[in-house]
Formats: sequence, C-alpha cells, structure tokens
Amino acid sequence: MNTTHAAGADPSALQVWLIPVLRDNYVMVIERAGRAAVVDPALADPVAAALAERGLELEAILQTHHHSDHIGGTPGLLARWPAAAVVAASADRERIPLQTRGVSGDDSFTLLGEPVRVLAVPGHTRAHIAFWLPDSGHLFCGDTLFVGGCGRLLEGTAEQMLASLQRLAALPEPTLVWCAHEYSENNLAWAHAEAPADAAIADRLAAVRLLRASGHPSVPTTIAAERRTNLFLRAADAGELARLRRSKDQW
Repeated sequence: MNTTHAAGADPSALQVWLIPVLRDNYVMVIERAGRAAVVDPALADPVAAALAERGLELEAILQTHHHSDHIGGTPGLLARWPAAAVVAASADRERIPLQTRGVSGDDSFTLLGEPVRVLAVPGHTRAHIAFWLPDSGHLFCGDTLFVGGCGRLLEGTAEQMLASLQRLAALPEPTLVWCAHEYSENNLAWAHAEAPADAAIADRLAAVRLLRASGHPSVPTTIAAERRTNLFLRAADAGELARLRRSKDQW
C-alpha cells in the first residue's frame, strides 16, 4: 500500500496522499493537523487502517459520484467515525443515500480550514461532481478527467463531457489533479497510437511507464500537463470528443 505520495511536508499544512485499493482505484486522503477527509472510498478497512496508522480522525467523506467503487467503503467508515460528514451531489441522493450534506455545482463549503468549490461535471454520470480547493490548488475529479483520458459516457452526452472537461481545463495550470483510477499508461498508449507524431504525448507515456515500472503512482497530474497531452481536452467540439471516446472504448 502506497500512502506516502503527499503534497506538502509541513504538518500544519494541508497534505494529500493516496491509498491504492481494488485493481486500480485510488482513495485520496486530505490531511491537516491530525484531521482528515477522504475522497471516493471504495473500501473501508484499508482506509481505516491507513488513517489509524497516522493517528488521524476522519471528519468528512467526499463522493464524486455513485458508483460502488467510489462509495462502497462509506458504511464501514461511518461505523468507526459516525460523526463524519458525507458530502455528495444532492441530485443523486437516492443513489448516495448516506450523504449528510447535499451539494450542487458552484456550491462552496469549508473543509479542514480550506474553502472548497463544487464543480458540476456531468458526462460519466448524470450527477458527477468535482471538488476544487483553490487556495491549496487541489482538484478531486473522480472519473471525469484522467491522466491522458476522460471517463466513459455512461449516463451523459459528449456535449456534457466536453463542457465538463472545458470547465476543468480552465482551472489554473499548476492545479494538482487527483484522479480516482490508475489508467494513465493505457490512456497514453492509446493517445500515442492516435497521434504518433505528437512528441509531448510520447514523452509523457515514457515518463509514466518509468513511474509505474518503479511502483510509483502517476497521480496526481496537473491541469498544465493535461492541456499538453490529453487529446480529450484538445477536442474542438462534441463530435470530435465522441469520436475519440469511441476510439478509446474500442482500443
């Protein structure tokens, strides 16, 4: 279990680190001064163990969408930390029934002393949201944006996904993007096949392969890196995005 990939070393500063679970999921932990929030907990036991190892109290669970590999650990975490808030899309209350704070796009709240802005990013699911911490520069985007890719269009349209990706691409370039899956090598291999002459994509693929071969995560990425190397962010219109998505689905 890799729980050492943190942004920031000052214990009084906000830090973010990863817990790999299942085959390729990441649970993100947001930590400050002994308090923690987790994003998209697929499982409870590895998350609880990692928090206990660092002596952290869980204050909140953030959920980007309703899929079981993003919310499955919530009941177990609440059994241990019953006072933890569960923040999720109010439009998806039936499918995320344990939420205690329903939010929607452009809502704001405070988490561990940091302002959080909720971004509506439908496309993968109809009520998908992302959480952006503008002061510390972190984005938790679930299955909307990946390293070199985007989420499948399971409930939404190409038009919705295009608008969602454009919303994320407009964030500041240094923003750290915490994706919920380790799909990077596969996504970039596909992108390299789509655009074999693109040196930036080829270089990024090589860098990710080195990271993965040495056992390191490729997450987080940055908005700047995705602008340079993510074909979905380059799509000129919904038709082009739909073509790219079909190509990736069949690759």
